[in-house]
Amino acid sequence: MPIDNISERLTHGPSANTDASTSLGLETPATGVLIINADDWGRNRETTDRISECVLRGTVSSVSAMVFMEDSERAATVAQERGIDTGLHLNLTTSFSAPGVRALLAQHQEKLAKYLLRHRLAQAIFHPGLMRSFDYVVAAQIEEFSRLHGTMPDRIDGHHHMHLCANVLRAKLLPEGTIVRRNFSFQPGEKSFFNRRYRQIVDRRLARRHRHTDFFFSLPPLEPPARLQRIFSLARQSAVELETHPVNSDEYKFLMEGEIFRWVGDCPIASGFAVTSNGKAAD
Repeated sequence: MPIDNISERLTHGPSANTDASTSLGLETPATGVLIINADDWGRNRETTDRISECVLRGTVSSVSAMVFMEDSERAATVAQERGIDTGLHLNLTTSFSAPGVRALLAQHQEKLAKYLLRHRLAQAIFHPGLMRSFDYVVAAQIEEFSRLHGTMPDRIDGHHHMHLCANVLRAKLLPEGTIVRRNFSFQPGEKSFFNRRYRQIVDRRLARRHRHTDFFFSLPPLEPPARLQRIFSLARQSAVELETHPVNSDEYKFLMEGEIFRWVGDCPIASGFAVTSNGKAAD
């Protein structure tokens, strides 16, 4: 049973807030929106199938697709046949698993993974010696997404959130004007001042060239209940993206057994994911 083509679109301009409290003075849509986006589409058959079930259930708005992975080809076909809103899940850290991946591409990605995963602060440090590798690996994935899906990605996020690493942002490797996932949103006190300040700086830089939502959270942890209640409350007045990985059993159960509908209440789950720069809600 095919999914209806995406009809509802979020439109909201970029903002640079990271803390929940900093959004109070910013213009937001008259009506908020809750986007539940599933990552790792195409990574393998199980991941794709679980996400697909959630899309059919109406608990996932959109997906982020990995390329050069074992199920990328089939997943792209499914997305086009069912009208699933799909962006690129840029992968700089997990080995490509599709057959026939170019050896040179795999080698360059391996160098990036070794660097980015070596230390938790590596992504914040620009590495001039890896500029060509970053350029090559990012461009190859954008090109492959275009081949598989028949269009350039208008939305990009990253596996392990490495799309926000210094080498990608400072070199402006993501096409200008695309929707790009922001940093996780935190309340004052959830992270150190310097951690939150760094994220604010990155999000401000991001907003100069790209569009993003007001807030970004992960679905887990599912406890305590107050956490999800706060997120869904924000979505009544702001543009909120909620990241999920249905391949994880607890998230899959929460999305498939209908528990989430009780939580969202009168805040409907969006049927797609898109933003513009006009800062006004879609009709």
